[in-house]
Amino acid sequence: MDQDDYEYCIPVGCYGAPGSYSSEAMMTYFKNQPITTTYYDHFEDEIRAVAAKKIQYGVIPIENSSTGSITEVYDLIRRNNCFIVGEQCIKIDHHLLALPGTRLEDIRIVYSHPQGFAQCRDFFRKHTDWIQCPYFSTSQSAERVQKEGNRTTAAVANSMAAALYGLQIVVPHIYTNSFNYTRFFIIAPQMNQADNRDKITLVLTTKHEPGALYHVLGHFFYNGMNMTHLESRPMEGHPFEYFFHIDVMGSLTDPGVVKTLDDLARNCTYFKILGNYPSDQGGAAHEIRTYRSKIRTQCIAADP
Repeated sequence: MDQDDYEYCIPVGCYGAPGSYSSEAMMTYFKNQPITTTYYDHFEDEIRAVAAKKIQYGVIPIENSSTGSITEVYDLIRRNNCFIVGEQCIKIDHHLLALPGTRLEDIRIVYSHPQGFAQCRDFFRKHTDWIQCPYFSTSQSAERVQKEGNRTTAAVANSMAAALYGLQIVVPHIYTNSFNYTRFFIIAPQMNQADNRDKITLVLTTKHEPGALYHVLGHFFYNGMNMTHLESRPMEGHPFEYFFHIDVMGSLTDPGVVKTLDDLARNCTYFKILGNYPSDQGGAAHEIRTYRSKIRTQCIAADP
């Protein structure tokens, strides 16, 4: 067989382990594309691998609809000079998993990523006698339960992890908020140049003076750009000063957008574009937009 007959596989990094929500996001985003996967226990290890071009892409969680942003990911992307080239939204459906034959009354210890515990807090308030053990990821928690082989242990994870690690669902759907989604970033060592990119993520700092952030955000309003996310993050070594991470709809192929961002940058003490990429238009993202629209309509109707 000739060298050309071998199909090239895209090297992709993924947080967690097979069966994780990150793995589900990766498989959804790279559907029908040949990939080889390397799994990482820590966000920093994965992002550094992308920066060093050991892998072509990384899939990493950034925001959950119930528990908010994973702000350290923004810091790591910025520090390692990586770029956001895509996003993927995934519905989160937590179950309590254990070895086959395990009864609820057998359980004494539960493993999960801290986000899993936070997103199922109402369920665990009913089981205060259980020991909650934070672990690397939900899928690795399921894997640990399988390896320990003890019916006193359980994990918070999805049905994919249950099937992969031979566990049973002891209690299904234990999340607190039924509208529970996580957004994932797809990162790369270079900027996305696709024609259909319509979303920009940037980070900036403002002058430490009254009204500085107001004037900065005014650039988006007066130029008709829709800001979809704003997150503050403390600046290390600068008490009470902040990085602001912003998502705004637009493309760097649009001269008007470029001019707006240039004007904005001149009014900031620090300004960096972390990525310009196609927004997720898939099923989960559509459900989120529909839900937001419904809430806005209800708020308007309720306003006297």
